[in-house]
Amino acid sequence: MRVAVAGTFGPIHDGHRLLFEHALRFGEDGVVVGLTSDTLANASRSRSVPAYEARERSVSAAFAAIDEWDRDVTIRTLTDPHDIVTDDPSIDALVVSPETADELVAINEERRDRGFDPLTGIVAPYVLADDGERISSTRIVEGEIDEHGTVLE
Repeated sequence: MRVAVAGTFGPIHDGHRLLFEHALRFGEDGVVVGLTSDTLANASRSRSVPAYEARERSVSAAFAAIDEWDRDVTIRTLTDPHDIVTDDPSIDALVVSPETADELVAINEERRDRGFDPLTGIVAPYVLADDGERISSTRIVEGEIDEHGTVLE
């Protein structure tokens, strides 16, 4: 199975690492990482986002650190939220969080319109911080928690 995972991934945290681990576990035919372009990343956020090149290095390092299967991992620039998974018929599954799972319906409709097989959804659960709330890059940037979910004083 060829698996995709997509996001801004800046800064990377344990929730992202769980998404990556799911992609690696199921991606025996390879993993495609859709990494949002700077334009796309900044269009949907009021907070600052690290530059694409820095995020790409971080994503690559995070995958290398947890890849016990020696998978083929390719990072591609995402300029539209769905462009890679709706344009690439070789992708079989998409790893999503509970927050983004509903997007699979629209993605699969577009894939069917293009004559592609629908994607299997692989939902990775949220990773919670010590305070019981989910870990997010925004919470990290705002200084509430660290990348592992430890609440900062």
